[in-house]
Amino acid sequence: MRERRAARESRRAREFEAFVAGAGGRLLHAATLLTGEPRGETTAAERLLTTALARTYARWDRLRGEDPYDHTRRALAALFAHRSHRYRRPRGGLLARLTPQERLVLVLRLYEGIAEEQTAAALGLPVERVRAVCTRAVTTMRSAARRRDATGTSPSTGRRTATGAAKVAP
Repeated sequence: MRERRAARESRRAREFEAFVAGAGGRLLHAATLLTGEPRGETTAAERLLTTALARTYARWDRLRGEDPYDHTRRALAALFAHRSHRYRRPRGGLLARLTPQERLVLVLRLYEGIAEEQTAAALGLPVERVRAVCTRAVTTMRSAARRRDATGTSPSTGRRTATGAAKVAP
């Protein structure tokens, strides 16, 4: 009996490790976009992802045909939504100018490619609200990109971009 259980646990661990090896990078990138952290500073994103992966591992045997990536992504989104108050202050990341809700909708809709209806259902929002939040977030990102192109600086950090020849804001 112990040998069967040990073999099952070993198989479970191998399957989960293979899943994390294959999907971990993309999930970490999604978590980094959600937390609004700059490149190289992914402490909060790693904590968020670790918790989501722990929840997936706890349910691993009960997933039964469900895509573990989808399960982990839903757990990641739910955790972020419940902890969004921690990520209100911009940290200088790519999506730092957005509110936590805008980041969540933008990451789910555009980065993960989730349909509006599915995003709305996952977040408990009306489809029209998801559409409006996504539009507002895209508009904010486009205006930030235009400012960056016009000034040669990154709007969130005030640093010169690679192509920027304009003066750097103090």
